[in-house]
Amino acid sequence: MTHVLVTGATGYIGGRLVPQLLEAGHEVSVYVRSPWKLNDVPWRDRVRVFKGDLSNAVATRRAMNGVDVAFYLVHSMSAGRDFMRSEEEAARTFARSAEAAKVGRIVYLGGLHPEGAELSEHLASRAAVGQVFLDCPVPAIVFQAGIVIGSGSASFEMIRHLTEVLPYMPAPRWVRNYVQPIAVRDVLRYLVHAVTVQEELNRTFDIGGPDILRYGQMMNGYAVEAGLPQRHIAALPVLTPWLASQWVSLVSPVPRQLAVPIIASLQNDCVVREHDIDGYIPPPAEGLLPYRMAVRLALTREAEGQVETSWQSATVAGAPSDPLPSDPEWSGHTVFTDLRERESTASTDAVWDVIEAIGGEKGWHSFPLAWAARGWIDRLVGGVGMSRGRRHPSRVNSGDVIDVWRVESIERGRMLRLRAEMRLPGRAWLELSVAPTETGSRYRQRAVYFPKGLSGRLYWAVLLPFHGIIFPGMAASILREAERSTEKAQ
Repeated sequence: MTHVLVTGATGYIGGRLVPQLLEAGHEVSVYVRSPWKLNDVPWRDRVRVFKGDLSNAVATRRAMNGVDVAFYLVHSMSAGRDFMRSEEEAARTFARSAEAAKVGRIVYLGGLHPEGAELSEHLASRAAVGQVFLDCPVPAIVFQAGIVIGSGSASFEMIRHLTEVLPYMPAPRWVRNYVQPIAVRDVLRYLVHAVTVQEELNRTFDIGGPDILRYGQMMNGYAVEAGLPQRHIAALPVLTPWLASQWVSLVSPVPRQLAVPIIASLQNDCVVREHDIDGYIPPPAEGLLPYRMAVRLALTREAEGQVETSWQSATVAGAPSDPLPSDPEWSGHTVFTDLRERESTASTDAVWDVIEAIGGEKGWHSFPLAWAARGWIDRLVGGVGMSRGRRHPSRVNSGDVIDVWRVESIERGRMLRLRAEMRLPGRAWLELSVAPTETGSRYRQRAVYFPKGLSGRLYWAVLLPFHGIIFPGMAASILREAERSTEKAQ
């Protein structure tokens, strides 16, 4: 049995890779910054969880003990002067820890890029991280993939919303560039088989699906699979990557901080230059998944609510990550709360079903215009806004996203606590809970806000009149829906 360590297990690729490694019979450990995000994943009890940051050499080395193969599946979407330096330093810490622990192989998933071209900051960073692993004493397999197509992937969501929202699209010149997309299931297949490759390899491998397409062709391929008319695309020379990302951010749920690196990576043709991987990991008998088939499967999974992982789960840069302190710890601090409690004839199960399905297409049960306006303001200042939605229409787990909120804690059937990830001068939580009574149930709704400085206090004061409408209306609407459901069940 091979002992495998996976970093990035709370991310889009890592969260799908872990169960496949377990199914293949490997012993799996994961190394994550936020173990609570794994509380509700079905494979949690089958893996060993190490908490730590890749900048922490001691914690990283501890996680490497006894590991045969180590996966490096992390990449920050931050930017700035020190971005590349910090990314490379984290990779060096990982490489040094692997060497000290006598790990047999490092596997890294980087980005497909042309040789000799000027790369975007994020593609250049991925290439540099791959080179760190190739230069270290531990043998490394560095996969280089282009656009990954699958339910919940950021690239797929961008294609989807651009195509659905815009029947006519004035677009940057990069829509005419050639790309070679790859289905997420094929990416995962390569990663799983990399564990058991017998040869001692230390090199890069380009991986891509069977189709080479212009980005505009990908959009129209999506339109065919979604039953939409063909989109008319006009390539314009004036839209810079930054301007294009602002446009993408407005018409799709992909936030600006994620749209910028995706779009910047499309400035060059990105196609596979060699197929050497076939000599070590043969393609499946039926071949790699064509682009339109990958789109079809992604749409089917989303329609059935079977999205295993999503780009939405990515940590938002700058968003608070500390959990809600217990009430006694509030003493001596400025804390604003809004508490609503109501008795209802609805059953606790009916109330909980409404609570757990909140947000996304269901909305927030009160003053939808105010929620929409708050989401647009957040997008305009670089936040995530309300358009991230939710992964499943009626069920959430720890770490899931619901619009501008992150599920911080869930006690199924009793309590749901959400932490705000919108841009605001302080930290905020929304807690919804239900308890049984002799006549039905008691619903409890609590908003908690820790202001930061004077601006934080002014923010709460400005919103106070709206809270007087939003929060009572939310409580009343949730219970009305639960009571109707209870009456139908009787």
